[in-house]
Amino acid sequence: MISSRLPMAAVLLAGAVALSSCSTINRLNPFDRDDGPQEVAGEGERISVIAFDDTLNVSDTLRGADFFLPTPYSRTAWPLPGGNLEQAPEHIEAPVAFDVAWRRGFGQGSGRGHHVMAPLVAADGRIYVMDGAATVSAIDAKSGQVVWDTNLEPTRRDEREGFGGGLALADGKLYVTSGYRFMARLDAGTGAVDWRSETEQPIHAAPTVTAGRVMAVAIDNTLLTYDAATGAPSWTYQALSEPARILGASSPAVSGDTVVASFSSGELVALRSGNGNDLWNEGLSRASRTNALSEIRDIVGRPVIYRGDVYAVSHSGAFAAVDLRTGAPRWTLPVTGVTTPWPAGDVVFVVSKAGEVICISRESGQVYWIRDLNEGVEQRKTGGIFGIGGTVAPKPLWTSPLLASNKLVVASSSGDMAVLNPKTGEVERRMDLGGSVLVDPIAVGGMIYVATDNAQLIALR
Repeated sequence: MISSRLPMAAVLLAGAVALSSCSTINRLNPFDRDDGPQEVAGEGERISVIAFDDTLNVSDTLRGADFFLPTPYSRTAWPLPGGNLEQAPEHIEAPVAFDVAWRRGFGQGSGRGHHVMAPLVAADGRIYVMDGAATVSAIDAKSGQVVWDTNLEPTRRDEREGFGGGLALADGKLYVTSGYRFMARLDAGTGAVDWRSETEQPIHAAPTVTAGRVMAVAIDNTLLTYDAATGAPSWTYQALSEPARILGASSPAVSGDTVVASFSSGELVALRSGNGNDLWNEGLSRASRTNALSEIRDIVGRPVIYRGDVYAVSHSGAFAAVDLRTGAPRWTLPVTGVTTPWPAGDVVFVVSKAGEVICISRESGQVYWIRDLNEGVEQRKTGGIFGIGGTVAPKPLWTSPLLASNKLVVASSSGDMAVLNPKTGEVERRMDLGGSVLVDPIAVGGMIYVATDNAQLIALR
C-alpha cells in the first residue's frame, strides 16, 4: 500500500514521471494517433481489456437480492500475508464489539525514508510485525507485550536506503523480505537469525512460503525463489519491466503446484511451483482518455485463488476473475484498485482506490451493491498564499476488506475504521483508530489486529 506520510499524489506522480519516458504511453494514448484501436498487439504492446468509457453499476436483477456466505470459523494462526496459501480465508470468527484491548508501539513509523508496509502474520499466540526500519518484533497476542525484537537494518550507513518488505511463517520459522535488499530466516520463538541472503534488487513485497521454497517479487518484476532451509537461490521468473509503479507490491498465491504472481506491468502469471515454467499470462489493463495514471498497470493487491478462479485488480482499472487452469478471463469489470479482493461464498468483495466497497457475484460478475466510504469527504487544500496555489489533499485510501463474523471491516489512511453489513453494504459503525492505516487488518484467535502507519499495533476484542 501507499504510505500516508508519502502522499498518494507524490507516489503516483513519481510513477507518472517515470512513465513519461516510456513508449507505452504513446502507443496507447488515443489522442496521439489517427487510426482506431488495434485488435492485435504488436511486439511489446499491450491492449486494454476494458473500453475506456465502461462504468460500473449495480445490477437491476441483483439489487437487494440475498446471497450465500459461509459460516464464520475460528482461526488460530495467520501465517501468510493473505492468511493461507490461496490467500482466501473466506469468513472468520472475530468480535463484533470492536473494543480496543490494547495498543503497542513496535518501532519506527512511516516518515522520510521509512514506511510501515509489512502485512501482519500470526501463530502460536503471537503477532509478528516489522517497522519502517526493518526491526522485526514478536508481540504477545493477548497482552500486547513484546516477546522479542530483532533489528535487521544494515549496519553500513550507505546501505540504509530502503523500505518495505514483509513476513511469512512456516514450521516455526519467520521469513523476512526487505527493501534493504535481503531475504532472511529467523527463529519464530527467539528472533535469532538462521540465515540471511542478499538480493540484487529491493523487495517491497512480503514472501510466500510453500513446499520448502520461499518466493517474493522484487521491484524489477523478478519473482525470486530460495530454498527455505538454506537460503540458497532457486529458480526465477522475469516479467515485463515497468518503470511506473506504486509504492508496494504483491505476494504470490499458491494452489497445489500452481503459483500465481502479479507484477507492476499488469501481468497476472501462473507458474509451476517446482521449476517456474509458465502456464499462462493474462494482462489486466484499461486505457483512459482522461486519466494518465491509468497507464500505471501495477497489481499491488495480492491475487486470490478461490474455487478454481483467480481474482485480481489492477491500478489500471481492471478487476477480473480468471480461470486458474487456463488463464481465460471469466469476467472483467472497470475497477481501479490497489487492494486484495475477498471472495466468500457466492460473492467477492473489493475496495476501489476511490474508496468504494463493491460486492460482486462470483458467477456472473454482476454487482449486488456499491458503498462509497469517501462520500461527503471534503478535500482540503494545503499550502499556497491567500488561497492561490497549494495542493488538494487526496481522499482517504482504504485497506482490503476483512470478512469477520458477518461484518465487513475496512480501515483507512485517515485513521477511520468502517464496519459494513456484507449483505447490504450499509455502514453500521465507524471508529477512530488514532492513526493512519494502510496495512490490511487480520483476524485470529477471536480478535482483530490493525497496524497503523506510526507503528502502533492495535488489538480489537
